[in-house]
Amino acid sequence: MQLKLTTVGNSVGIVLPKKLLARLRLEKGDVLHVTELADGIKLAPYDPVFAEQMAVAERIMREDRDVLRRLADA
Repeated sequence: MQLKLTTVGNSVGIVLPKKLLARLRLEKGDVLHVTELADGIKLAPYDPVFAEQMAVAERIMREDRDVLRRLADA
């Protein structure tokens, strides 16, 4: 599927077809999470539970960096 960039006010955006929105169970006002990949980007519905879990994991990795490094070397 190809999507065309279009002007939205002073910005640039894409318009998602209704069929795609329905298939992804998205509607106007929903938030998408963008992940950069080696071969492009991934758009996924924003999941606040997953976002909180990732924030906890990042905090643990930051706080226990030395312990995790030693475990990885074992």
